[in-house]
Amino acid sequence: MDIVERAVQVLRRDGIIVYPTETVYGLGADAFSEDAVHRVYEIKQRPLSKPMSVAVGDPEMLWAIARVDEIAEEFIRRFLPGPVTVVLPATSCLPGILTGGTGQIGVRFPDCAVTLAIIEELDAPITATSANIAGAPAPTLPSEVRVACDMVVDGGALLGIPSTVVDLPARRILRRGALAEEIAHFLESAG
Repeated sequence: MDIVERAVQVLRRDGIIVYPTETVYGLGADAFSEDAVHRVYEIKQRPLSKPMSVAVGDPEMLWAIARVDEIAEEFIRRFLPGPVTVVLPATSCLPGILTGGTGQIGVRFPDCAVTLAIIEELDAPITATSANIAGAPAPTLPSEVRVACDMVVDGGALLGIPSTVVDLPARRILRRGALAEEIAHFLESAG
């Protein structure tokens, strides 16, 4: 059994994996399983009032979990997959806990082949939060992971530059990271 199949087996049992992205290691659970999502909050010691992003494997999955307007669609086609988290209105198919009561969901479409393969095989989004205790440094190596999990998918050394978080309905950057200048230019021109 290969690494993708093993990771998917863990996720299907409401288990938690640590997985690589093009930025840092993420803590992944089946985003459609409220029990698994609760475990991620507990592991990270993250307040339930704080929203948690999810990772998708393709644009169709993104469209299924978030409402996308014309500007958001243009942004997604230009910058994703990549080191960007887009904040959009959530659809009702996700557990409400992920939105932290905001009605919005942060979505990552990571540019990492093994992670995309896991999401595709699972056929569901996974949680996309850094694999650390809330407030601690995000791991860029498997050996830096200090949170409980059922499996680590080793992607080697990662860049460590955080994703840029963009509130697309408000057309503003919430956290500057990779591609921030290009994204700021896009948002200015989009009005």
